[in-house]
Amino acid sequence: MSDFELKERSAIDFVRLTDVSLEDIVSHMNDPRVAKHMPLLTSKWTHEDAKDFVTKKEGTWRRDGLGHWAILIDGVYVGWGGFQKEGEDWDFGLVLKPGNFGLGMRIFRKAIEFARADKRIDFITFLLPLSRKSLGVMSRVGAEFVGNTEQEGEIFKRYELETK
Repeated sequence: MSDFELKERSAIDFVRLTDVSLEDIVSHMNDPRVAKHMPLLTSKWTHEDAKDFVTKKEGTWRRDGLGHWAILIDGVYVGWGGFQKEGEDWDFGLVLKPGNFGLGMRIFRKAIEFARADKRIDFITFLLPLSRKSLGVMSRVGAEFVGNTEQEGEIFKRYELETK
């Protein structure tokens, strides 16, 4: 059985970012394959950057009662993602370590189940960088392209998905 097949059968857990080491996050965010699709990531991350990131994400939990999680497969950190309130919208982001890109749909399905059960979330937005060329998955999951949007001087493709 391949490593991928084993991972497909493994348990996915969403935990707080404070439950994983800052070193894991720094290593993850400094991988050039991750940075390729994150136009707002403009420099190498330090321990302080990771600490600030976790502090900010914990702030969204305090403010909105929801935020980004660390994602574990059988207890091992594979990336981060989740829901963050942007104005009136709930934005979903998912940033996986390159060796785990193939698990994105499985993790996404679990997150969408969570959103559908949460009464606050009527629809989800997705902001995808222009570097993402393979976007067929968005229509396969029922998300609709609604136009381009600017964030911090960068252009992103905006999709929306109704959850109710």
